[in-house]
Amino acid sequence: MLKSEGGAFARLLQGNGDLRPRRLALAGIAFDDLDLAETVALLDRAITGGTQGYVVTPNVDHVVQYQRDPAFRAACDGAALRVADGMPVVWGTRLLGRSLRARVAGADLLPALCEMAAERGHTVFLLGGQKGVADQAAARLAARYPGLRVAGTYTPPDRFEPFGEAGAAALWAVNATKPALLFVALGAPKQEFWVHHHWARLNATVVVCVGAALDFAAGTQRRAPRWMQRAGLEWLWRLALDPRRLWRRYLVRDGAFLGILLKEWWKERTRTFRK
Repeated sequence: MLKSEGGAFARLLQGNGDLRPRRLALAGIAFDDLDLAETVALLDRAITGGTQGYVVTPNVDHVVQYQRDPAFRAACDGAALRVADGMPVVWGTRLLGRSLRARVAGADLLPALCEMAAERGHTVFLLGGQKGVADQAAARLAARYPGLRVAGTYTPPDRFEPFGEAGAAALWAVNATKPALLFVALGAPKQEFWVHHHWARLNATVVVCVGAALDFAAGTQRRAPRWMQRAGLEWLWRLALDPRRLWRRYLVRDGAFLGILLKEWWKERTRTFRK
């Protein structure tokens, strides 16, 4: 089985030109310009061909952390595939004149990949969530997609840290089952740190960081209405449901995204003027 990072993953999947993603940069992150169906088809091909790679789904918060934290930057840069989870990210690329065609949210990617896995016979593993969430998500997904083969689930301890004994225990639980498709829902940046740190020892074919997607799949959290998702207001919905935990992230830290975007826009304007 061949492991790959960065552009190597895309190059190994170029047998079908229709699945060859172009890459567009925003604030240093090279996003793959794919929609949901294309992402699922590409990852199916990776699993079938035995090509290992991990996937991250950067949103506004990821972009801010990417600028500030070299370790998080390395984890994102090591990903085989980076798709935009968040309409503000898509709009940001449009403002800069290099538009991504679609948002690919982790909450949409998880069920879509499970549907594909059920049809193709790929095994899946669910890692993350609070106590009982992964098991509940597995049961609901198996009921929704008959034939889905859940290789296992693992709930990390409270205050999970991606390094040390807790991270190693999660690695052991996954490797014991050797899943074709591993979903990691530990929240950013822990999920990206865990995957990147253990990547050389991780025995799964395709690994996807999906954030809160397990909670949605389990039914323990409700997603924003479709119109809010399309309007880029899903963050407001989540903030209203859990203000105590999320207010600092959305109202303080993520406010830096506007400054990052304006800086990128000015660089583009200056480059165009010089030409």
